Amino acid sequence: MSLYREAISELVVNLPRRDLRTMIRTVRALYRLSTQAAYRQAVLPQLPEAARFDPGHNAVMMGYDFHLTEEGPRLIEVNTNAGGALLSYLAHHADEASARKGMSDKLKKAFLGPFAQEMQAFSQGRQDRPRHIAIIDEAPQEQFLYHEMEVFADLFRDWGVDAQVVDPQRLQADAERVTLDGAEVDLIYNRHCDFYLEEPAMAGIRAAYLAGRVCLTPNPFVYGLLGDKRRMVLWSDPAALAELGVEEGDIALLQQGVPVSRLLQTQDPDVIWKERRGWVFKPVDRFGSRGVLVGEKISRKRFNELDTATTLVQQLVAPSLTPAAADEKPMKTDLRLFVYRDRVVGIGARLYRGQVTNLRTEGGGFARVKVVL
Repeated sequence: MSLYREAISELVVNLPRRDLRTMIRTVRALYRLSTQAAYRQAVLPQLPEAARFDPGHNAVMMGYDFHLTEEGPRLIEVNTNAGGALLSYLAHHADEASARKGMSDKLKKAFLGPFAQEMQAFSQGRQDRPRHIAIIDEAPQEQFLYHEMEVFADLFRDWGVDAQVVDPQRLQADAERVTLDGAEVDLIYNRHCDFYLEEPAMAGIRAAYLAGRVCLTPNPFVYGLLGDKRRMVLWSDPAALAELGVEEGDIALLQQGVPVSRLLQTQDPDVIWKERRGWVFKPVDRFGSRGVLVGEKISRKRFNELDTATTLVQQLVAPSLTPAAADEKPMKTDLRLFVYRDRVVGIGARLYRGQVTNLRTEGGGFARVKVVL
């Protein structure tokens, strides 16, 4: 259970119960939307081939990131390879011994149950759990959350499932099967950020996935429907949602909870430049805070260099603040719901200073969340 303790904050984040309810309602509204035929018909033609393939199952450990405001929580983005679930769990325990003792059967079920459900759906009920899981990421030992992936591997082994953390290039994969050192892999827990399986290192996995030879979760299909930042353009457009037949209650909920989001290529650049202090600029094909630029800090030269077709212009929603020590500035705070389908399996808070989320602020990192009235 040993993880990076420097990624755990000793601070506590208060989350009003009413905001938590709204966050959960937002998650469920988006899940409902992702299953609607009209929504899929509108979105799927915009996606690459790998994302148009429906594998018949969902995506484990999705992350819905929110900022809290006086008007309620605002959804900043959705991640299909969200990390930090176990760090969030550790943040609720004072020490490793407490964490191990607290890893109850109920909590294990919350973490492991989705993997069982994925395999059951993939195998059409022939398997109740995977036999061999590969947890993949690019050069995983160099990733900040590598130890979290190792803990997941330990959980899988305790569950009776062989599991290893590997770079995708370690796998032997093609349209027939996926193996690791000669042993067949039936489920890949995908922490890699090549969301559409476009890099050469992912070619074999892509072939196996499209041939239905391996359960890949999260996968390009769910990423295209929910994780691609371009979807936020539609979610923040009530008229477009109404045309798709979305219920009025869900439209109102999304209009309140999703910041106005537009592709830069659809906007007048001179107007956006003048209003830049009210916007955040996000590359649609990157994850987390990589490449994110706050309008207040962007130079005209950098603004002119933005790829208008792949830059999301999103209404700036300042993060809420968590008080720190008396002589220190408060910490900026993001809230993350860890989700399977429409079910919340955990809550995390990330504390940081600077323009965008990071896990390297002294005293910051994942923090315990306390639900308050």
